[in-house]
Amino acid sequence: MANPPPTPPLFRDPWAKREAWRKHPVFSKRAMFSSMFPGFGVAVVAFTTYVIVDNLFLSARPSSH
Repeated sequence: MANPPPTPPLFRDPWAKREAWRKHPVFSKRAMFSSMFPGFGVAVVAFTTYVIVDNLFLSARPSSH
């Protein structure tokens, strides 16, 4: 005689489907933190480029008076 298939447990959470959104990757801590500062990465790159250009190309040449 074959073993019958196991029956599902009776203590299943009825709210599991409604709480599943909390485990979605969009709502992770990392995603929430990165969306707090949406333009921060672009601003860092732009500021770094500005400082490099300013120091290398637009710096005042020492003048001999």
